[in-house]
Amino acid sequence: MTLERDAAAQVAKVLSEALPYIRRFVGKTLVIKYGGNAMESEELKQGFARDIVLMKAVGINPVVVHGGGPQIGDLLKRLSIESHFIDGMRVTDTATMDVVEMVLGGQVNKSIVNLINQHGGSAIGLTGKDACLIRARKLKVSRQTPEMTQPEIIDIGHVGEVTGVNTDLLNMLVKGDFIPVIAPIGVGPDGESYNINADLVAGKVAEALKAEKLMLLTNIAGLMDKDGKVLTGLSTSQVDALIADGTIYGGMLPKIRCALDAVQGGVGSAIIVDGRVPNAVLLELFTDTGVGTLITNQVREA
Repeated sequence: MTLERDAAAQVAKVLSEALPYIRRFVGKTLVIKYGGNAMESEELKQGFARDIVLMKAVGINPVVVHGGGPQIGDLLKRLSIESHFIDGMRVTDTATMDVVEMVLGGQVNKSIVNLINQHGGSAIGLTGKDACLIRARKLKVSRQTPEMTQPEIIDIGHVGEVTGVNTDLLNMLVKGDFIPVIAPIGVGPDGESYNINADLVAGKVAEALKAEKLMLLTNIAGLMDKDGKVLTGLSTSQVDALIADGTIYGGMLPKIRCALDAVQGGVGSAIIVDGRVPNAVLLELFTDTGVGTLITNQVREA
């Protein structure tokens, strides 16, 4: 009986300590990019769904944007379609785009929606093509080496960048107590489909909604310096310096750039969260325990 009472007291203590954080975010919109290992572990998937439902239950408005790179890669491999990447972005020809739409808009999106609904939420799945939610254009990638007199333009196929977000649709869903779950597929002016980096979509959605926070769940502990130490709090100017000196490179660049753009575009803060940590979303929102790298216009005080 004493053990049960002690356990109950601990739960009450945790809830009491979380109250100031809950009050801070009530009525605010948070955009969460869901990807990495958090999408592959059954325990972490269940925990993520519960976290999202709890956020909605206490008056916070979560909007989920998901990735699905490993799932796309698995199906491409089974179909004997080779994958290529440039600066962390998948080169997407017509055959690959068909697979991307099938996996992201169908399999992955509906799986996340179903999981959230099983835990008591009211999630609704969308791709960027629904009601022109994510308007896009073809992304042009250039590369230059010291030997070149001018940059080389690289065609990476049906890869796009966001030109606009239908906030009316998202606001209608949020006000109706739905939880939008968005697959990062954009639509061009002529109706063509574009594969867009999920981090970039999450950043642009956060900007358009004037979100309080952008959370990027990933499969690393956070942004690390050259000695492998996690950097917990950075200003936008510090991030710029880390890009310039080569500390941030490769596949981390799109993630960091979208976080920078979001903060500079009016989002309160952006955080790269270690999605391998159980209940990472709740730990970041409702406790002082950081599980990643926070990016703001000012350095976070220790």
